[in-house]
Amino acid sequence: MDYRMEHDSLGNHKVPVDAYYGVQTLRALENFDISGIPISRFDRMIQALAEVKKAACLANMELDLLPDSIGEAIVQACRDVRSGMLDSQFVVDVVQGGAGTSVNMNANEVICNRALEIAGHAKGEYHFIHPLNHVNLSQSTNDVYPTAFRIALVRYIDELIRAIRELREGLDAKGTEFARVIKMARTQLQDAVPITLGAEFAAWGVTVGEDIQRLEEMRLLLCEVNMGATAVGTGINSVVGYSDIVVTRLAGITGLPIRRAENLIEATSDAGAYVMLSGMLKRISVKISKICNDLRLLSSGPFTGLREINLPAVQPGSSIMPGKVNPVIPELVNQVAYQVIGNDMTVTMAAESGQLQLNVFLPIIAFNLFQGLEMLSRAFVTLRRRCIDGITANPERCLQLVKGSLGVVTALAPVLGYEEAASLVKQAQESGKDVCQIVRESGVANADEICSLLDPEMMLAPRARNNK
Repeated sequence: MDYRMEHDSLGNHKVPVDAYYGVQTLRALENFDISGIPISRFDRMIQALAEVKKAACLANMELDLLPDSIGEAIVQACRDVRSGMLDSQFVVDVVQGGAGTSVNMNANEVICNRALEIAGHAKGEYHFIHPLNHVNLSQSTNDVYPTAFRIALVRYIDELIRAIRELREGLDAKGTEFARVIKMARTQLQDAVPITLGAEFAAWGVTVGEDIQRLEEMRLLLCEVNMGATAVGTGINSVVGYSDIVVTRLAGITGLPIRRAENLIEATSDAGAYVMLSGMLKRISVKISKICNDLRLLSSGPFTGLREINLPAVQPGSSIMPGKVNPVIPELVNQVAYQVIGNDMTVTMAAESGQLQLNVFLPIIAFNLFQGLEMLSRAFVTLRRRCIDGITANPERCLQLVKGSLGVVTALAPVLGYEEAASLVKQAQESGKDVCQIVRESGVANADEICSLLDPEMMLAPRARNNK
């Protein structure tokens, strides 16, 4: 392999001649061989870095801090990075020390060397365009990395919101389809009172959908950035007016309601927004996992379980039991939920452990949040398309379980009183007779009226008020 020689404050180092990254990226490659996952795996972060660098370049040009000839080449290089053309050059491990410095340097070097190409120079000829003196002008890792991180999070949140909406639409459609299927509700895994299968699915739709507003609120919070803070929030090495200009430029480039944080020192050190988002993802995960547990339980059997619904068969379920089909899609989503719930602890500890004016653990926070957002988005889409849409009901089985349940006696409590209704349940259990038969055999005058109250369809809503 051919090499070019580059140097930094630690000395000289060989860099592959065709690489757009440089010596500092190469040192990070050597130091941080941890997850095996390059930062380019999360393409939204690369796009956001390009947007931040472009905004900074335009602000520096507007303030006459950067010659137009250099600035225009950097802007074009940022466009190329944003397009995904150079994703393969973002090679730094997503898990790293240095508070994201290696990611920022990876961006500086790739953009610089692409700008050198655009300007007609060779890679590594930094006396024409320099990764720090020009591409990183008026910036620090400590405002570039968190700003790009927040922009990327907003984009991933938008994908999750779309996935949640899709899943809710599927659940709502099943709510309508199963609106007339009467079944038994259960509390503590014991018979409760009649309900419709459609109402059960509709309730899941509400459970899923109510998180959309919370996520939209979260994305607005994340649009508050510390760009212009430079090292710790004082704006050292920038000039008066730069912070306002770069934030305005960034809002225009991204199309997001980007705004500058009220206190740049606070915004540089605090990771509270990430803890909030992680908590939201945990909440979403807990709720969708519960729904998947319910789906697996309601479809259990097919002959020895509840079997109220049928999940679509997507693959054979056993290497030893012929014909067995497992609820693999809900199982998959359960596991995604467990991963995200575990990630929340990592985010919590990393946010709490940042000292003084900077949280150095943003890379592990980023990794866990990016992973959680991506996995949940894909899980929601998979659950809708590979499971929910293909669910069918077993109305006869549902009604059979209702008629065989003593939970319907609940409807008699307002008429007969709790104690007498409980006595009927006990008699039915001991004799094997149904409640209506016991009522008629008791000889009460209003047996027909009492038995009419046991119609499951009459138990699906509040009863009419008796004004007598």
